[in-house]
Amino acid sequence: MEKIKEEIQGLRERIRYHNHCYYVLDDPEISDAEYDSLFQLLTELERHHPELVTPDSPTQRVGAEPQEAFSEVRHRLPMLSLGNGFRDQDIWDFDARLKRFLGDDSPVEYTVEPKIDGIALELVYEKARLTVGSTRGDGYVGEDITQNIKTILTVPLTLTQPKDGRPIPDLVEVRGEVYMEKEAFEGLNRTRLERNLPPFANPRNAAAGSLRQLDPRITAKRPLNMFCYGVGEISGSPFDTHRELMVSIQQWGLRVNRPYIRVCGTPSEVIDYCHYLEEIRSQFPYEIDGAVIKVNQLNLQARLGQKSRSPRWALAYKFRPTQETTKVIKIDVQVGRTGALTPVAHLEPVEIGGVIVRRATLHNQDEIEKKDVRELDTVLVQRAGDVIPEVVQVIRSKRTGAERKFVVPTQCPVCGAGVEKKEGEVVMRCPNPNCPAQVKQSLKHFVSKGAMDIDGLGDKLIEQLIERGLVREPADLYELRFDDLIKLDKIADKSAGNLIEAIENSKKTTLAKFVYALGIRHVGEHVAVILADHFEDLEHLEEATEEELLAIDGIGPQIAESIVSYFSDRSNREHSGRLLREGILFETVTHPGGGVVAGKTFVMTGSLSSLKRSEAKEQILRRGGRVSSSVSSSTDFLVVGESPGSKLQKAADMDVTILKEDEFLRLLGEE
Repeated sequence: MEKIKEEIQGLRERIRYHNHCYYVLDDPEISDAEYDSLFQLLTELERHHPELVTPDSPTQRVGAEPQEAFSEVRHRLPMLSLGNGFRDQDIWDFDARLKRFLGDDSPVEYTVEPKIDGIALELVYEKARLTVGSTRGDGYVGEDITQNIKTILTVPLTLTQPKDGRPIPDLVEVRGEVYMEKEAFEGLNRTRLERNLPPFANPRNAAAGSLRQLDPRITAKRPLNMFCYGVGEISGSPFDTHRELMVSIQQWGLRVNRPYIRVCGTPSEVIDYCHYLEEIRSQFPYEIDGAVIKVNQLNLQARLGQKSRSPRWALAYKFRPTQETTKVIKIDVQVGRTGALTPVAHLEPVEIGGVIVRRATLHNQDEIEKKDVRELDTVLVQRAGDVIPEVVQVIRSKRTGAERKFVVPTQCPVCGAGVEKKEGEVVMRCPNPNCPAQVKQSLKHFVSKGAMDIDGLGDKLIEQLIERGLVREPADLYELRFDDLIKLDKIADKSAGNLIEAIENSKKTTLAKFVYALGIRHVGEHVAVILADHFEDLEHLEEATEEELLAIDGIGPQIAESIVSYFSDRSNREHSGRLLREGILFETVTHPGGGVVAGKTFVMTGSLSSLKRSEAKEQILRRGGRVSSSVSSSTDFLVVGESPGSKLQKAADMDVTILKEDEFLRLLGEE
């Protein structure tokens, strides 16, 4: 029995170690299959020896019976809320208040870190073992959700002894924020909609709803994470600074957002870093709604103490919101390049994240019905980064009875053609390729930077060309003359001449750019490069079968079917043939066989000073490389410009080769 006990204890220690590597350090040392094998072995041993099961075993994260209600937990030290600041001046005022209170004008050192938009929790560890997990509640009394917290894989059930030998205090109350990453949140909502359940409004609500499940088995199915940001009571604290405390917390096996905790010596540095965090806000995989500023020296924190509801030594600098409520004035439909009919909500203007929003996408009729969005509804609207604003949910309590249901029309609102809906698709489409709306969007795509790159052809100019009957399809652009352009509104001789020159210059392009410019559904820039590399000329691509296409790495059934369908249409073949007759020629793109770029995957972050990102992307593609939008295990190089985002830290954690702009240019110059 003693041998079995030692084996079980050894397995638990190994699993805890690998959990720490995977969830805290983001640096796994074994494969998922090896981990699963260890976990399964421990499970089997405990099943045969239930008397050896302990509450902190990795197998005990899930399995507690549903509770009838949550019991109360009184916090030893209050979990106070933070005072808020919304302007740069608020940070200067905060610094001045502290110095007045301390009676000392000496510089105060601060830490600044992202403010995670999640749910505050407290974890109590006694003799390194998790004994209680509770919500913040009213700051003094919270709810005991220990069983639910145990299901969160980033929360250790037992703290790890650090390598420096410094003992873990007998009592540690660790405080942190539980959250759900944006991608996981979207997946959860998709599943809920498929089951006809109401979606969560945002990741914070999803995290809160998950934590307050009386059945821990439901919480276990929700993808929750936790970052720790401080402590409550701690026995015999040997720490001098907040940053030192955070380093130790991480060494104990808890997750800390260390890459983004910055020590600042002046209010100006604090303000600059707050601005930087707000600038890269959309690049985080989780929601942040501000920055938390704390006095770094713990002895000063103790001297400053607290006010009635918040500590004097901390401030939450709030970013501009990404969600607001407003009213839907009306709903109509936009027709896209591929004929897709997209319902759009016209809103009472509202400022979100510093931008005035007047419209938001409703995606499709199925989405309208699931969310039950009606004209005159009061709704919650979201805008994150460069994403098109969308209606998140309806505020049903605001309904008056005057709201009107909307149904996507059965006829195209632009050309009147009967709309179609293919089996397996949720989008309705206008089947008329000559629909003015489709023509306009197709032209915009054709002249865009990644396609034929005709500079100077903006939306208003394209509208005029269509309205006056000068252009009906992209090939018509190559028959425009100076006299045609000079008659248009607000275009002078020089502009007309420059545009004619840009159209002529676009005739010299690559097969990949041309294929992308055709606007084939599901064929983006990267897929166009794959196709051009494989077929080398348009004729072979036009004749390709689905079987041939599926044999190409990177081409799936949906893309293959779309390509074959496109070139099976006689009008599309005539269109591409006419473009070639207008004088479009393809440059031969040679990929150096032994070059360092060929076959490598690049990701870019920050702004480049010597060339646009689109130009850098083109240079990589021309040399046979690939460009991805996110850092992963398949990334070979991260190109870093000014003000890089969170990709930089992720690349460093994954040992991806990082290239500064001059190093990237030298790499291109070698070829």
